[in-house]
Amino acid sequence: MTGTYRISQSDIAEQNAKALPALQEDYDALARRLARGGTDIETIAKAVAGFGVAIPSWGVGTGGTRFARFAGVGEPRNVLDKLEDCATIQKLTRATPTVSLHFPWDKNKDVRAVRQLGDELGLGFDAVNSNTFQDQADQQHSYKFGSLSHTDAATRAQAVAHNIECIEIGKVLGSKALTVWISDGSNFAGQQHFARALERYLESMRAIYAKLPDDWQVFIEHKLFEPAFYSTVIADWGTNYWAATQLGPKARCLVDLGHHAPNTNIEMIVARLIQFGKLGGFHFNDSKYGDDDLDAGSINPFQLFLVFNELVDAADRKALDVAPAYMLDQSHNVTDPVESLMSSAMELQRRYAQACLIDRARLEQAQAENDALMALDTLKSAFNTDVSPILGMARHRTGGAIDPLGLYRWSGYRRHKSNERPAQSKQSAGIV
Repeated sequence: MTGTYRISQSDIAEQNAKALPALQEDYDALARRLARGGTDIETIAKAVAGFGVAIPSWGVGTGGTRFARFAGVGEPRNVLDKLEDCATIQKLTRATPTVSLHFPWDKNKDVRAVRQLGDELGLGFDAVNSNTFQDQADQQHSYKFGSLSHTDAATRAQAVAHNIECIEIGKVLGSKALTVWISDGSNFAGQQHFARALERYLESMRAIYAKLPDDWQVFIEHKLFEPAFYSTVIADWGTNYWAATQLGPKARCLVDLGHHAPNTNIEMIVARLIQFGKLGGFHFNDSKYGDDDLDAGSINPFQLFLVFNELVDAADRKALDVAPAYMLDQSHNVTDPVESLMSSAMELQRRYAQACLIDRARLEQAQAENDALMALDTLKSAFNTDVSPILGMARHRTGGAIDPLGLYRWSGYRRHKSNERPAQSKQSAGIV
């Protein structure tokens, strides 16, 4: 059963009234500055107001490492609690209108009740996610040595059946996509026949693909390593692209920013997938050493900006055949997950707004003239522009909070939820 405390629109209006005069002053000043360069601030503000990224249901719980997870207070106990937290993020930021559920983590006997609560809270449902990287208590075959690419046909069939079940649940929720990530791979040289493993994976995916509704997509997610540290079946964007082309037009590639080797040029991968017509979407996060699942933009904000540069450029050129799906995919080990997700959603808005400020004509001229420094200067000029007034005004105009983090803390939301949701355990292993 869900709790009762919710931040009200009157709370938001009360706090916004205090912040609005300063915001208006900053907004007007930025408008004059941008106008000198020929940019209309209202155009950017409207674009930001229309931007949305999905919240992962698992993201509102405290994350962890392979060694331990230290639970936070007021954590969601079930999918209904998760939706309440996701709705709070959307209410304050107006940037997260949808939720991405993960099964069987979010399994509920009454799927329609989940859909009904989502409707009540003003939330839609993004792609559904399958889980064949963990063994569940009631499953017959283990995924210890793989799932969709397992050497055992019965294990593969079990993994296929689970993905098809996810599609059926997604239909009830109103989702339009299935995201498939597998941990299949090997930890020792010679453990796995590379080609046969990939062929088994593709055979399994064909069975899943055949069950997709006509208006659905399947997003294939690649990952360089972990938990398979010698080889991974879908390890890189090239293998991902090949698998997606083999399956058909409803199969597309999903880019998780943390699923690459350090210093990989992810923005170029994005450009390639756009050019090849196979970009499906993103899992946004950040990393320092590996697949750290850190808050988006917390380590390398310029890289995030460069990714949005490619996306805005492609939209301007009408090179995107479908709109990419955006989702946050983070593990919040030492922060309040609601705060981290709000911060990350606003970080994406920030980099998107800055990418919209890029002087495309100046950049293209510099590229045509091989003027490397002027091309970089054009990008840096947009990146160094503080667009905070635009973000604040977009939130205010759409009913959100001018200062989401400040209002969240002022409300005492976490304290209220700690009373409504008694702690279930103090410490556990794992990442969720």
